[in-house]
Amino acid sequence: MRVSQRMMYQNFLGNMNSSLADLVESNIQSSSQKQINRPSDDPVGMARVLNYRASLGDVEQYKKNVDTAKGWLNLADSTLTSMNTVLTRIKGLAEQAATSSVSPENRKQISFELRQQYEQLINLANTKFENRHIFAGHKYDEAPFVQGLQVTTNDPNLQSAALPAGTEFSVEGASPTSIMVQFLDSGTVGGATPLNYRFSADGGASWQTGTLAAAATSIDLGTTGVRLNLPNGATLTAANPPDPVDADNGSLIYVRPTALYRGDDNDLPPQVDAYGAAAGTTAQARGTFSGDVLVKVTNTGGVDVAAPPATVSYAYSTDGGSNWVAATSTTSVANQATLSIPGGFLTVDVPAGDTTLDEGQQFLVRPRRADLGFEVSEGEYITVNSVGKDIFGGIYKNPLDPAATAQPVGGGTTPNMFETVGRLVAFAETNNQDGVQKCLDELNGVSKTILTAAASIGGRENRLDVVSGVLDNQKLDQTTRMSAVEDVDFSELMTRLAQEQLIYNSVLKSSSMIMQMNLSNFL
Repeated sequence: MRVSQRMMYQNFLGNMNSSLADLVESNIQSSSQKQINRPSDDPVGMARVLNYRASLGDVEQYKKNVDTAKGWLNLADSTLTSMNTVLTRIKGLAEQAATSSVSPENRKQISFELRQQYEQLINLANTKFENRHIFAGHKYDEAPFVQGLQVTTNDPNLQSAALPAGTEFSVEGASPTSIMVQFLDSGTVGGATPLNYRFSADGGASWQTGTLAAAATSIDLGTTGVRLNLPNGATLTAANPPDPVDADNGSLIYVRPTALYRGDDNDLPPQVDAYGAAAGTTAQARGTFSGDVLVKVTNTGGVDVAAPPATVSYAYSTDGGSNWVAATSTTSVANQATLSIPGGFLTVDVPAGDTTLDEGQQFLVRPRRADLGFEVSEGEYITVNSVGKDIFGGIYKNPLDPAATAQPVGGGTTPNMFETVGRLVAFAETNNQDGVQKCLDELNGVSKTILTAAASIGGRENRLDVVSGVLDNQKLDQTTRMSAVEDVDFSELMTRLAQEQLIYNSVLKSSSMIMQMNLSNFL
């Protein structure tokens, strides 16, 4: 074979480029400390590395969610601790005001601090984290509690159970002090006879008089800027004699401070909307639902449920109608169908005049969801906010009932912090020792409710600590696995790098010597 200058040059370039490419590749691995720098290095390994990186990205996001959730819960925990401290002070003041050795003037002096502590409780209930109210459910953009006025009376005829159906007290306006209203005539609210009354905004030191006109149900309390709306048809009893003021003597009404809750709730039952149903058809849902459930009747031509048993074919969807699950139910009650759906049951009552559930009729179950959850691992959520009314009470109006009026949370059967302390303020301001004593007894139950809520939050905080540890372990495990696939063996790399550098230098040296050996050098 004839060895030409062209062949030598081509071999020189090929050897030099090959050894240089190996040296550059090793140098790249040395600078990046990774043996996979592009998909072509190891296609299967690169796919595994990308999966590990995606998994680590999820873990990092979960850790950020855990940190944010801890911020919410830590603030809620410290807020409840502060509230319990305020309640301890309020109980101490109530104990002083409940003793018979305290003069009316001393009791009034105590009321000044009680009102300030009451306002502090409202401020604490409106605590915000990152500009979001933590006790408002999903309505965290506005304060969950606002100070308002409510009515208290010891007259059995004016208690909720004795009032005509659909009638309640309501108060309009605002007042810096509690107001006593005492009726001087007996009669019926809204009746044909005018009724005289008197009221005091300074604890009974001075009184102003007024008259409830015939057929009227509202009275204006002078210059206080407060209007009291009385239950139409309620029976009023005159105080006899008017003095001294006695809560058990006639119809004595206290207009006192309260807190109105404006946030979300988790109350039952959920709302049900009917679409395409006959007039008079009603539906109720029972159970615990994590989201909206859409239900539609699928019987061809409909189904008559007048006489059981009747088979109702239906389908339900938990994703807004994208996917449907078929089901059947057999009726056992005339004019009624009970359908099983995820989380509970949907009961449909049809009117006697039209007992057919038509094909295509739909019902939407909408639970009242106030929980704000953070995803702290795949499919695992933790609630970070709270429903303020379930902890602190106050008064609340059912948003699903347009005709409803704001009523005390719990209906008087469960501890209600804002109502209890509001009555305490009123009784202290009006020198009602017996009323103060009753409120003092109720404060123990209020404290237990606050401590129970704090325990619930503490449990979630402990759960986050466990989740945080699990995420740290997952991050370490994923990082170790990815390192085994992606990272380079440094000692092996250094050995290979030295070898490839020696090879490249040898190629350059030998090639330069050979390229100098040509015939012209000997002519």
